[in-house]
Amino acid sequence: SPEVMISERPAEAEDRAVPGHWEGDLIIGLNRSAIGTLVERTTRFTMLVHLPREEGYGTIPRTKNGPALAGYGALSMNKALTPVITTLPEQLRRSLTWDRGKELSQHAQFRLETGVAVYFADPHSPWHRGTNENTNGLLRQYFPKGTDLSRWSPDELQAVARALNSRPRKTLGWKTPAEALDEHLHSAQKTGVATTG
Repeated sequence: SPEVMISERPAEAEDRAVPGHWEGDLIIGLNRSAIGTLVERTTRFTMLVHLPREEGYGTIPRTKNGPALAGYGALSMNKALTPVITTLPEQLRRSLTWDRGKELSQHAQFRLETGVAVYFADPHSPWHRGTNENTNGLLRQYFPKGTDLSRWSPDELQAVARALNSRPRKTLGWKTPAEALDEHLHSAQKTGVATTG
């Protein structure tokens, strides 16, 4: 529907002035394996989403319009993405921009459960999620194409995210994404505290 198109996303997300606007995507591997990627637009802070295969994968034959057992069908995606995004403070849960993949077709339910507005990029427009596309390129150093991505555990994904978030970025004035995010959180705490005087 029109209200979830990227043209309706708040201007603050576009100019990166306010943190809490995320871009998301999947990295796809062999045997229908995938890892979900989330990148915060202002700080470039990255979170990885473990997408385990559903029960029956590999034993139940694939059927057209049957259950998505590879781990990144719409229901599986919501089940994996919701707990990751809700670990964030509320001020960092403003919006999520995704491509047109069917894995986020349950976006209305996701919004109800998390409070995060979801917007979709225009078709064939990867630059609408350029921060995420760039980060996915960096992540391929850890998760090469042509590998089964299901072999990595949630702990291993978190270790990779920590490594990426500890990498200084020129665009952040050589701060790391973790430092940039921490600065925003401290700044929000200071401005949110009432003073007496």
